[in-house]
Amino acid sequence: MSPTRPPAQPRRSHAPAPTSVYGATKLAQEHLLMAWAGAHDVITTVFRLQNVYGPGQSLTNSYTGIVSLFSQLARRGESIPLYEDGAITRDFVLIDDVADAIASVLDRADAPAGPLDIGTGVATTISDLARSIAEFHGAPAPHLTGKFRDGDVRHAACEIAPTEEALGWAPRFDLTAGVAALQEWIDRVDPR
Repeated sequence: MSPTRPPAQPRRSHAPAPTSVYGATKLAQEHLLMAWAGAHDVITTVFRLQNVYGPGQSLTNSYTGIVSLFSQLARRGESIPLYEDGAITRDFVLIDDVADAIASVLDRADAPAGPLDIGTGVATTISDLARSIAEFHGAPAPHLTGKFRDGDVRHAACEIAPTEEALGWAPRFDLTAGVAALQEWIDRVDPR
C-alpha cells in the first residue's frame, strides 16, 4: 500500500540557487535523497538547518561556527574581528529549537514530504551577533577587519512559515536567549 502524500508545501519566495560549493553540495545531497525517496515511494522530510549553535557544540573545532568562535574570543576579553562590513547576515538557531523540530516530525503518520527550513526566520547581522556576545562578557566592541572569505554568501536566512504550518512547530529562543544559554554552558564546562 502506498503512503498518502500530504499536500505540497506553500511556494517559497526564493528558489534554491547556491553560489558556493558548500551550498551546491548540500542541495545536491537533498536532490539525491528526494530522488531515492521518489523511486521507492517513501515520504521523506528534509530539514534545511540554518546556522545551528548551542550547548554541547565543540569549542575547539573552527568549523562548528562563528557563535562558538566569537564566544571564545569575548571570554578572553578580545575584540571580535568582523569580515567585510559586518553586515553579512545569517539565521542563527539554537540547537534546542532544532531538536524540537526533529522531534515534532518523528512520530507523525502525516510527515510532510520535501524540504522544510529550520531556523528562526530572522536575518541577523554578524555585527549584531558579535556585539551581543561581547556585551555578555564585557569584552571590547567588535572591530572591522576588511577581510573576506572567497565564495562566502552575503545573506542567508530562511522562511519558516511553511515549516510552522506543516509541523505546528516554532522556535522558542531568540538570539539574546540563545547566546546567553550558550555562554552559560561554556562557563560551566570551561571555567575561567
